Order: sequence, then structure tokens, then C-alpha cells
Amino acid sequence: MKAHLAALALAALPLFAHAHDFTAGSLHIDHPWSRSTAPGAATGAAYFALENRGRDADTLLGASTPRAARAEIHEHVHDQGVMRMRQVSGGVKVDAGKTVRFEPGGYHLMLNKLSSPLKAGERFPLTLEFAKAGKLKVEVAVDGSQHKADEHAGH
Repeated sequence: MKAHLAALALAALPLFAHAHDFTAGSLHIDHPWSRSTAPGAATGAAYFALENRGRDADTLLGASTPRAARAEIHEHVHDQGVMRMRQVSGGVKVDAGKTVRFEPGGYHLMLNKLSSPLKAGERFPLTLEFAKAGKLKVEVAVDGSQHKADEHAGH
């Protein structure tokens, strides 16, 4: 019986290796991640799901990381039939009971002037700043798929 439970626990380890989440008050950050970057790349991006489990809205105002000179909130928008990326001013509001996804093709944190390439398998610290919840430190997991060369063109 003990051997069976031990085998079951070992089999479940890969599930926990990829799952990581963080909480600040009523805000829940699920699986912060980034794609690996090519050597010499100046930019990267971070993604996550931001859930507000509380009764009041909050706003993500910005972010910072020692891995980049600047971290900015960006979004993709359709402009005259063309997909463009732009910096978001004023932050991203998360209404009570709602989830905002930071994902490729939508909102994301643009990491400008990387201090070193983002390598698959590593993790790096990222601090998110909210209007009400304050600062929340998370850990971003870097996966092995590099982003397309034109994904962050013009940045």
C-alpha cells in the first residue's frame, strides 16, 4: 500500500512542477510564464491569468523585474485591419469576480532591455503593482518556445 501511494505521489510531481500561483488579498495570479528569447534579444514578454476573487475592482498599474530595464503593460489591437501593439496607459482594471488574461495576442507585460536572454527552464522574479492590493512578487517560468521574430517588432 505504501509503495502504491509513493508511486502515485511521484507520478503527480510533473503536475505540480508546472503549476504555480500567487495571491495578494483577493487577487490571484495563475502561472506567470514567458517564452525563451534568442541570444542578444532586447525584449521579451510575460503572461499570466489575473483573477479578482474580491468584491471590489483593482487595477494592475505596472510591473518591474531585475531581468529588464523596463516592464510595461502592452496590448494587441486591430487598427484598420492590421494587428498592432501599444502600451496601455492607466493600467488594466480587473472587476470583482472577473479574470483578465495576459496572453500572446492580447495583454502582456513587455520586458524591455533584457539584462540577459530568457532561457528555457529558468524562473525569474517579477513584481506586479496594484492600485489597492499593492505590490505582489511572483516568479515567472520560462518555457522553451521562442516567440516569432515579428511578434514584438517595433519595440
